[in-house]
Amino acid sequence: MTNKAAILVAGGRGTRMGGPIAKQYLPVAGQPVLMRTLSVFHQVDPSIDLILVLPESDFSYWEELCAEYRFTIPHRLVAGGNSRFQSVRNGLSSLDSNTKLVAIHDGVRPFVSQKVIEESFEVAERAGSAIAVIALKDSIRKLKDDGKSFYEERQYYRLVQTPQTFQVEKIKKAFAVTELQQFTDDATVYENQGWQVTLISGNPENIKITTPEDMDYAEFIAAKQLADR
Repeated sequence: MTNKAAILVAGGRGTRMGGPIAKQYLPVAGQPVLMRTLSVFHQVDPSIDLILVLPESDFSYWEELCAEYRFTIPHRLVAGGNSRFQSVRNGLSSLDSNTKLVAIHDGVRPFVSQKVIEESFEVAERAGSAIAVIALKDSIRKLKDDGKSFYEERQYYRLVQTPQTFQVEKIKKAFAVTELQQFTDDATVYENQGWQVTLISGNPENIKITTPEDMDYAEFIAAKQLADR
């Protein structure tokens, strides 16, 4: 039995994609997005307890996709909630009692690197948390309510990705609270306990597939990865 788990959250309806099928089920280079994401975590450690959080109404469709694509990587399905916070909490509630570390990851980020996943578990085991981030390339400005804007030093900011990996005991305690509006990700829930999060370097191609343009870029990344093998 492993002491590691990964909760892949894919409870959204994918409305920004504009099509009849939610983004997490669309194929990239011949394989649905979620299957690609599950595969990366499985490659890091085949013994990781993989938990896929989906809308309960999608369970049968997902099982049909797994049969169609002959997808056999072991994973468990957990019903999502009405918000990301509730979906993650449902995933945490399903963890085995021996699980010590859990990575929480957006199911529609299929290009996370194995190195980032490995480091997230190593750092979280030592520090309590490990949040993947990347530096900004563009200049940024802060908007004020009166319409004015001000330059900000981008070196003091980071773009936050997933995985966000934690010691299970701590993240379960953090999620045992009432959901608040400022909970934009798992790191903010963790911080609400007064704990400082630990940052690690993410990988730039670890995009969150949200729009049709993202799908085009995803096809490019997948083709490049195949060519680099």
